[in-house]
Amino acid sequence: MNVTNHTKGLVLANMAEVAGTWPSRLRGLLFRDSLPEGRCLILDPCNSVHTCFMKFHIDVIFVSQAGTVIHLIENMPPFRFSSIVRGSRYVIELPAHTIEFTGTSLNDRVSTMAEILER
Repeated sequence: MNVTNHTKGLVLANMAEVAGTWPSRLRGLLFRDSLPEGRCLILDPCNSVHTCFMKFHIDVIFVSQAGTVIHLIENMPPFRFSSIVRGSRYVIELPAHTIEFTGTSLNDRVSTMAEILER
């Protein structure tokens, strides 16, 4: 499953894992040593994240139902909490520096959950 930034015409990740249940969202990226380049975890539904007990930094993209980027956190270190992001339908967790490398910014249009799940 690809996750694409349609505004920039770039693939953010070519292998997406969806955490769509409460236990899978709670577990998230815990107990992993890294998030390899080209991969991402999508938390759906989600409007806040934490990196407690994680071993690595991540980039976090908060996305509205319509697929609009409404909040970004770059290079989020372990043992941090995000604020609650109003209007967020789902979150894309990516390897650190993906936001910078792709130039992803607020109001970009990215893949919606329907687009991700249909692939």
